[in-house]
Amino acid sequence: MTGDSERDGFRGQRALGALSGLLAALLSLGTAELVAALLGRTSSPVIAVGGAFVDRTPRWLKEFAIRTFGENDKDVLIAGVVATVLVLALLVGALAVRRRVLGYAFIALLAAVAASAAVSRPNADWQDVLPSLVGGLLGGLALGLLLHAVSSRVAPRATTTEAGSQKPESQVGVGRRRFLVAAAGVGVAAVSTELIARAARSRLDVAASRAAVRLPVPASPAPALAPGAMLRTAGLSSFYTASRDFYRVDTALTVPQLTTEDWRLRIHGDVERELSLDWQQLLARPMIERDITLTCVSNEVGGNLVGTARWLGVPLKPLLEEAGPRARADQIVSRSVDGMTIGTPTAVVMDGRDAMLAVAMNGEPLLPKHGFPVRMVVPGLYGYVSATKWVTELELTSFDAYDAYWVKRGWAEQAPIKTASRIDTPRPFSKNPPGRVAVAGVAWAQHRGVSKVEVRVDGGPWQPAQLSAAGSKDLWRQWVWEWDATEPGTHKLEVRATDADGETQPQTREAPFPEGSQGWHSVVVRVTD
Repeated sequence: MTGDSERDGFRGQRALGALSGLLAALLSLGTAELVAALLGRTSSPVIAVGGAFVDRTPRWLKEFAIRTFGENDKDVLIAGVVATVLVLALLVGALAVRRRVLGYAFIALLAAVAASAAVSRPNADWQDVLPSLVGGLLGGLALGLLLHAVSSRVAPRATTTEAGSQKPESQVGVGRRRFLVAAAGVGVAAVSTELIARAARSRLDVAASRAAVRLPVPASPAPALAPGAMLRTAGLSSFYTASRDFYRVDTALTVPQLTTEDWRLRIHGDVERELSLDWQQLLARPMIERDITLTCVSNEVGGNLVGTARWLGVPLKPLLEEAGPRARADQIVSRSVDGMTIGTPTAVVMDGRDAMLAVAMNGEPLLPKHGFPVRMVVPGLYGYVSATKWVTELELTSFDAYDAYWVKRGWAEQAPIKTASRIDTPRPFSKNPPGRVAVAGVAWAQHRGVSKVEVRVDGGPWQPAQLSAAGSKDLWRQWVWEWDATEPGTHKLEVRATDADGETQPQTREAPFPEGSQGWHSVVVRVTD
């Protein structure tokens, strides 16, 4: 019986040790979040470690995350980092009941890893180690306090007197209360630090700055769309993509909070004259308004990482002409406030297309997740070589001299958007009654334009689809084909597009890496009896 009692007591100690590790880890993370928020930095351990993980993640895993989780991939990563830390804290806390040094070593290791990750970020400075170090210190103190309470909770084993009576285990109640008080205190502190951190971060929110923006009237408004540019077919993607629904693919685990008051743009490098602009100076320049379709290089065949918006911004070409790029400067390296680098061919920006520093999207200032206050938009190039969000720097250099973020990871240096088409309706595996079925979707070939879309059923002859009226060559086109679906059963629908240069997209499928996907999109549907 005595042995069973000891084993039960030890199991109880381990359970309380695990709880101690969990509470100490929560306090450590919350404290670090608070310090980072007060410093106005994005160097909390979770974000720093998550960012370092993103930089070192294999390409196939990144593409899997984008395909599987879409815009939620960052939330999944953050949740994974937190869950991993908390599970390890439970295990280490249980072990640290007998060997307290294990708990201290675990907290120290977490702090060291997080601090190292923080200083490895592109825009790091000495302050970025403070959240991890302060969080680790308080976490270690909390763990020591809790483990001491755990050890004092279990009193020495009761002994039997000569008269046969047992001494009461009077210290058990005192130890239990001591642990409960300590655990409650650490728990309250962990919750409080997280709540205060959120309040501190809210002070950095850009909502007020964005609400104060008064957009200028464009010197060159967007051309009116031709009649028939928008088709009215159920299930077809809308011509304009709502800003809230526009795709977002980037490496920022938290959306950078940059106000118009703090924003500055520096144009430097291989130029005759270095330029610097603040927000008011940028808005004072003549602006253009254009409808442009953007596409992510990670878009799979038939994917939805593509959208159209009306953009307002300052043309890039005149800005660069003022700086005077030297002849060897064939690359523009744009930098985001979070340190991301994107390389864009100088010749593309200077060839007359509507490349711009955009400040508005669909008639409103950019949403923070889409780059507020300023982002780049370059028609005809995939986003990873053109669409820098939260842009604060343009450096003129050469492709020989510098490889931007994605090029270092094996993606192509220069990536014009490939011709593509997609079936929006009918949906895959849908059931359709016999009769006329509208097969419809969108096609794009930015900066060349789409001239033809064709559809076929079950490998039969290609049928020309009706195209929406042509607009700018930087825009997608909607299309529809009426299918006389008279034969019951399963059928395969395929689509292909031809650009304005007469090039038809190839049938052979290629994955997005290293320069964009290609291939015919197809869906399998059923015609009911």
